[in-house]
Amino acid sequence: MKKRWILNLILLAVVAGLVSFLYLRPKQDAVKQAAYEVSSYKLAEFNAIKVEFPAKAAVTFEKVNGFWNLTAPYKTRADQASVQRILAIIAASSSQKIVTDDLQKFGLHQPSIKLTLFRDKNNAEEFLFGTYNPLNDEQYISHRNTVYLISNDYGSAASSQVIEMIDKAPLKPTEKVAGFDFSHLEQWEESRLNLDLVDGQWKVSIDKAKPTQNEMNEWADYSWIHTRAKSVELYTPDRKVTHPSFEVKLADGSKVHFDKIQESPELILARPDEGLMYYFPQDEGFVMLNPPINLPSK
Repeated sequence: MKKRWILNLILLAVVAGLVSFLYLRPKQDAVKQAAYEVSSYKLAEFNAIKVEFPAKAAVTFEKVNGFWNLTAPYKTRADQASVQRILAIIAASSSQKIVTDDLQKFGLHQPSIKLTLFRDKNNAEEFLFGTYNPLNDEQYISHRNTVYLISNDYGSAASSQVIEMIDKAPLKPTEKVAGFDFSHLEQWEESRLNLDLVDGQWKVSIDKAKPTQNEMNEWADYSWIHTRAKSVELYTPDRKVTHPSFEVKLADGSKVHFDKIQESPELILARPDEGLMYYFPQDEGFVMLNPPINLPSK
């Protein structure tokens, strides 16, 4: 009798567990479905962006040959990842979807940010950013007379400082490295160091150098193709001052000139043609200007 009683309890617990599982599962599905997409647009649809603020200059971007450029308040290369974070608004989802004309209720009558994404000058999508929800710090936005509540990351991305939206790579994505002329840097001035990539092989102008191709490829890849400065600033060359300099040779036969403004406690390189100055940690900077050509010790 006791064994049958225990068995009944076990069966009852199993049934209760199954009932609970079947009862709770639809609720979980319902929670997952309670997310509204802000839009169904595609990134490739847009080729220009305008970010407007109540009390500072607008920031604009334009896509040229597949890459985003900053067009105002400065004209220069844009950090591609920063622009992608702005565009991510089109993939945002919201737990609330409110169709309303009462924008004032959500701080959208005087938006903190007005983001416009352009397909062309006559075809654009507008997103307004309003107040924050005090319970979860999410932000109200409006798009096509509909209000959504989304993560504040989207507003932060659109309102980043302009200087942080400039590309931190010293070379353009389209500039393919074919060599270096380091002959005007102090440490290489006597040896007149030049490096050239010929038929996939690195050639060094110093006869005693014994470069390893793998080391040279890794150096060029790490220090010049994939490197990023820790910060950038606008640069206006002073024609009265002469700095140590070097040139990066490109596959199309052109060259990019860099001024070495400072080497310690951090490397500062300036690119006069783009009016930009790049800041690198000292250890990374040393490697950039000292390729592994394996000279014999004196």
